[in-house]
Amino acid sequence: MRFDVITLFPEMFEAVLGTSIIGRARKNGAVDLNFHNLRDYSQDKHKRVDDYPYGGGLGMVMQCQPIFSAVEEISKMLKGSPHILLMSPKGRTFSQNKAKELLQHDNIIIICGHYEGIDERVVQGLVDEEISIGDFILTGGEIAAMAVIDATARLLPGVLKEEDSYNIETFSNGLLEYPQYTRPVEYKEMKVPDVLLSGHHENIEKWRKYHSIKDTYIKRPDMLNVSALTKEEKKMLDQIIEEEK
Repeated sequence: MRFDVITLFPEMFEAVLGTSIIGRARKNGAVDLNFHNLRDYSQDKHKRVDDYPYGGGLGMVMQCQPIFSAVEEISKMLKGSPHILLMSPKGRTFSQNKAKELLQHDNIIIICGHYEGIDERVVQGLVDEEISIGDFILTGGEIAAMAVIDATARLLPGVLKEEDSYNIETFSNGLLEYPQYTRPVEYKEMKVPDVLLSGHHENIEKWRKYHSIKDTYIKRPDMLNVSALTKEEKKMLDQIIEEEK
């Protein structure tokens, strides 16, 4: 899978996506990441990529020409047609399910917005999807693009270790992950739950499922899909609701 990012600050990406899991995935060829400086595609002699908005107003707007030119040049390097994303607060909120959807595309181009906005002709004539990572404003689309790449790339075959895949599945099922503990057994008078030390795998799995449902119910009730729960899980939820009254 290949990602091409159009940005004013390509140097920002290597510090984040050149290390850890994604960094290893790039080295073994599971994902191909390419970062393009938008100014390289400007036809202005000063490599300008923004201008004042028509109709007046504060701030500057990103011009359409450099972005169209960048996408056209990058597309020539690709074997198939790219899926083009614009990171924008106006877009659909990114989610784990959206990351899974993006896996169907071999080539994704991500446009990172900046300044007060982007010429609407880019949205109308170029972009397939606008994506947001939340209802807040960032300085630019770079951080949002990193999040989308990280969340999507880690789903590719061979990127994660086998034990990590289970955590993705549980999240995708609409439940937060259960609480985790490691050594020491006791710290500042806080102890690891006895069931996790018991070696009784069935009881451990029940405890984890119970607390996964409980954490979701308390912290992210908007994620909880009751109809998707099993009969046993619904009993756990009823118990949790009664305890929380």
